Amino acid sequence: MTIAERWTEVRAHVAQACERAGRAASEVTIVAVSKTHPASAIREAAAGGAIDFGENYAQELATKQAELGPGDGALRWHFIGRLQRNKAKLVAGKVSLVHAVDSEELAGELAKRAAQVQPILLSVNLGGEATKGGVTGETAPALARRISEIHNVRLDGLMTMPPPSDDPEASRPVFAALRELRDRIADSLGQALPVLSMGMSGDYEVAIQCGATHVRIGTAIFGSRPVMIGG
Repeated sequence: MTIAERWTEVRAHVAQACERAGRAASEVTIVAVSKTHPASAIREAAAGGAIDFGENYAQELATKQAELGPGDGALRWHFIGRLQRNKAKLVAGKVSLVHAVDSEELAGELAKRAAQVQPILLSVNLGGEATKGGVTGETAPALARRISEIHNVRLDGLMTMPPPSDDPEASRPVFAALRELRDRIADSLGQALPVLSMGMSGDYEVAIQCGATHVRIGTAIFGSRPVMIGG
């Protein structure tokens, strides 16, 4: 299958998952995770109808945006990896959404570098994995409040990545906990936090059942990853 055909297949599966969950397909954004894949692969996916693309590495994002140029202006970019503060200038104002902000300092750096308000998500490590970034569920509410007071960034919601498992149901408690945490923080702040970024190729259907608005799908669209081209 071509990349465009795989994208079409993934979109159909996500729509079916939404229907089974009693939700409209329009409620869920598929972020095609294009990290380490060439710009030509993004063009192929876009030709099939993909709009949203997720990158993990700041320099790779900048390189692809330069290569694709203004002719692909209909694309929406997402930064989904852990972002170092010294690379915030490569991301701020250049993506639709930064998915993994985990400190007040990073939020402040994005605010300083963005020419206009930068939408962001708070990354929450609900699986307790030491190898992953993100704040704990206990510290998330206080950090969300501090970030909400920073001018030039807008907190739109939360993201998480559960521990890896061959069983999609193993992710359900993490996804449900993120939604509950989002609801509590939204109530505390008195503002809507509409975005829940959770779910990948192996567990996106469970994530959709738990309220995901953004699912991050890479291999099912682009195939296995080539060697990383940037950092």
